[in-house]
Amino acid sequence: MLAALPGARAVGGCVRDALAGRDSADVDVGAPFPPEEIATRLRDAGLKVFETGLAHGTITAVKDHLPVEVTSLRRDVLTDGRHAVVEWTTDWREDAARRDFTINAMSLTAEGALFDYFTGRADLAAGKVRFVGDPDTRLAEDYLRALRFFRFQARYGAGKPDAAAVAAIARAVPGLALLSIERVWMELKRILAVPDPRAALDLMAQTGVLGAVLPEAGARDILMRLIESGAPADALLRLAALLAAGTDTAALARRLRFSAEERSWLDEIRGGQGPVAPGAADADLRRALAHADRTRLGAPARLVLLRTWLSQARQDGASAPWDKLRARIEAIVAAGIPTFPLLGRDLAGEGIAPGPAMGRWLAELRAWWLSGGCIATREDCLAELRRRLAQGGGGTALGG
Repeated sequence: MLAALPGARAVGGCVRDALAGRDSADVDVGAPFPPEEIATRLRDAGLKVFETGLAHGTITAVKDHLPVEVTSLRRDVLTDGRHAVVEWTTDWREDAARRDFTINAMSLTAEGALFDYFTGRADLAAGKVRFVGDPDTRLAEDYLRALRFFRFQARYGAGKPDAAAVAAIARAVPGLALLSIERVWMELKRILAVPDPRAALDLMAQTGVLGAVLPEAGARDILMRLIESGAPADALLRLAALLAAGTDTAALARRLRFSAEERSWLDEIRGGQGPVAPGAADADLRRALAHADRTRLGAPARLVLLRTWLSQARQDGASAPWDKLRARIEAIVAAGIPTFPLLGRDLAGEGIAPGPAMGRWLAELRAWWLSGGCIATREDCLAELRRRLAQGGGGTALGG
């Protein structure tokens, strides 16, 4: 790919992570050509090219199923705190100067030559997250950089955060209102998913950023206990721990424009059916797993286990009983997620016609299956159906 783009370099996060000895999910390339020329050169080299962000100078090239974003070198012509108007340049330093942080402003040639115009390598080694140039200017160009600062501080920072950056972010809080809520939620998820976001969230609260973007946040003690317990770094689990008691989840989901799946996960983590406490019987745990399976979120065991972590943090209990509880849940899961064994065709085979009555029969039999701890087999359920049919009860009493 680089052979088709003379002078191209790897840029941004992949360079930072390579220097930090970390894996990088994405490879980004910068090239000193206009985007149309980049696309033509790559197509001529036999690569698939998708014009994913042509107006911003970015195309996606695919080789051997590996996507690589290639972006023209740019300079900002106009910024408004949310969007930028750019034009193309061949000046690498000028392109680096428009980036957010020094650790993200480095570039690397195919031969391994590092270009570091703003001491990014030294900052990375020192655990210092600093804006490129004047922090107020960088923030005024795009206020999302305030949130990005906390994510990078949580991942790469060490010691006290950069004082100039923190002061500028506090001054920039009113500008956060200009951002699209989708971008805010995307960045909040990334912050919550870092291995340990506690210090970053404390700093967000101190600067006023947390209150501006997540006023539903309550005291952070539950979240602190959740992280200390070793719970998975799940963004929605951590959000559930951070929310104040009584938060209207539906209103929050609308405000942050959650996907339907995100809202369902948050609802189920915060208040799914069935007890998930150390004293719960195995039958209770099977019922909780059966309910989680019925949500169709695709990971019932993970959902129930996440609920145990949140319950543990809320109750601030000793870890040993909760660890034993999770081991019991995993043992039940290993034997098979409890799933109600009857379908409509099973009832049709017993002479019950499709329609509302069949639905009522299925609901009644499922309630019977749940009450017995979700262990009745298909044959057991059919036997119960036949018994009720013979007695003229059940679905008949419900109008069947």
